[in-house]
Amino acid sequence: MFTVINQNTSYSVEKAEEMLTVNGRQIVWDLKWVSDRKIHFIYQNRSIEAELLDFEKETKTVQIRIGNKVASLQLKDQNDLILEKLGMNMSSSAVLKEIKAPMPGLILELKVKAGDEVKKGDVVLILEAMKMENIIKAPGDGIVKLVKVALKDSVEKNQVLIQF
Repeated sequence: MFTVINQNTSYSVEKAEEMLTVNGRQIVWDLKWVSDRKIHFIYQNRSIEAELLDFEKETKTVQIRIGNKVASLQLKDQNDLILEKLGMNMSSSAVLKEIKAPMPGLILELKVKAGDEVKKGDVVLILEAMKMENIIKAPGDGIVKLVKVALKDSVEKNQVLIQF
């Protein structure tokens, strides 16, 4: 069992072979891997494609594209949930050092400048990638030391955008 968090909503997920249970409700799907980062599945007679865009191992955050929408999901396994209950979650002790570009794109908006204080989840910039606007949020609390990009800059995947 694990938990998936999407936009501050938690979902309890259990997987067994072809069956997936989300919040106690069984979901039946037909799933086929197209490549190592893309899957095609049929759910409720709808054909859906999903692509893994990024996986941040440290924060256990996955960025996926389903159709034309991009979503960031945070994953928590049983160990994470136990540590959280005990008040020992690892994310609270992590020091925010930098934010990197999750994908190549163009800087559309900068929401912070050097000296600004940010809290986890605050929007720091908007990155356009493949004609879609991606909101980049602070993964933790910190004070911006340096913004390494400017408006309309093109960036590459994993390029450092902001340092704390």
